[in-house]
Amino acid sequence: MQDRTIAAISTPFGRGGIAVIRISGVDAIEISSKVFKPRSNKSLTEIPHGRTVYGLIVFEEKTVDDGMASVFKAPNSFTGEDTVEISCHGGILITQKVLEAVLAAGASPAAAGEFTKRAFVSGKIKLTEAEAVIATINAESEEQLKLARSHMEGSLSREIGEISSGLLQILSRCYVLCDYPDEDLSEVSNDEVRSILLSVRNRLSRLLSGYKVGHAVAEGIETAIVGRPNVGKSSLLNGLLGYQRAIVTDIPGTTRDTVEERLYLGRVLLKLCDTAGIRSGDDIDEVERIGIQRSLEKLDSSELVLAVFDSSAPLQKEDHHLLSRLKEYSGIKIAVLNKCDCGEDKESTKIISSCCFDHLIRISAKNKLGFEELEALIEGMYFEGQIDYSKTPTLSLARQKISVKNALDAVDRALYGLSIDLPADITGLDIENAISSLEELDGRQISEKIVSEIFSSFCVGK
Repeated sequence: MQDRTIAAISTPFGRGGIAVIRISGVDAIEISSKVFKPRSNKSLTEIPHGRTVYGLIVFEEKTVDDGMASVFKAPNSFTGEDTVEISCHGGILITQKVLEAVLAAGASPAAAGEFTKRAFVSGKIKLTEAEAVIATINAESEEQLKLARSHMEGSLSREIGEISSGLLQILSRCYVLCDYPDEDLSEVSNDEVRSILLSVRNRLSRLLSGYKVGHAVAEGIETAIVGRPNVGKSSLLNGLLGYQRAIVTDIPGTTRDTVEERLYLGRVLLKLCDTAGIRSGDDIDEVERIGIQRSLEKLDSSELVLAVFDSSAPLQKEDHHLLSRLKEYSGIKIAVLNKCDCGEDKESTKIISSCCFDHLIRISAKNKLGFEELEALIEGMYFEGQIDYSKTPTLSLARQKISVKNALDAVDRALYGLSIDLPADITGLDIENAISSLEELDGRQISEKIVSEIFSSFCVGK
């Protein structure tokens, strides 16, 4: 990868004031000098690191534009390689023309995320910091931006590094015991090893407990709105969104397929899915039947369920069927009692309250009552007060959670081994596994397949 000099447009496609074409690699400056001619009549190869110069952009011996070129020399660039950024006027045609000129001069088209990938491979950034780059670009809320920024500044990477250092200290102790079992050559006693392991375990446990918040902010909670027809599911979706996203009528079965939207409730991102009304009967056509099946599948795969009931009427057989299904559901369940402005059927409420819901809330989707309480309830399930991510390293991705969980399991095995006096080499093996899991999280030990999968989600030019 490092033998190729790559180029791409790093600004959004379309018309704008300027566009930036980024070139990175061993021949970046030489290739750029064939395209960009400084007004000073110097070659770009003579321009010092960190200097920006004005000049003309040429292609096929013709001037196509004027602009600026910034030169960054290895290893003091983002990628760790020689890098040139050419800024031209931001028209669609001219931008493509400048990129075409750079490619004709010897550069290769960059793959998605290849500039950041090169920064990672060069050791300029850790993997968690690289993931924070795309998280910053994709941020849709202040909370997402704060979390991504803390990762870019290395808060999570430093925490992982400190934990790994503690484990390495113990590992050296285990190796000394293996090589010299009859001699006391180590400065660390077994009690101190156990103490360090317990400290490491506490730090890993804190990281894992913080994933609930990080996941809710960065990835979002898969949320299904379920219920029988005509209980107000689509009205709830529209009320949460603040506009008419789903069609609402008095006709049962109006929603015949899933309707999905992203929504921020306070600091929590919900991946909302309004589902078709769950019912049975001979009057269900094939289209509605497929919609109902999709509803049940969405229920099973979601992390949070908003189960909507008509609180003003007795429960119907479809309601009882849903309650039975929800007993097997392992995620968080909130019973949403709609139409609270129309009175309340006490027997229905009693049955719903006894069905192991995590929370129960009353709303009127028609009159917009109870929505603030629902928002506060959901945000409160994931947040307790304000969080300073720079002081509280927070996992945000499932990949990170798995690595920390694997490390914690290995530490638990090592502690158990100490408690039953297993040989030091067995304990050392468990500690090695814990270190390996943490190194995988931060990219110090990770497969090319996983690296490629992570950077494939990046945009071209970053």
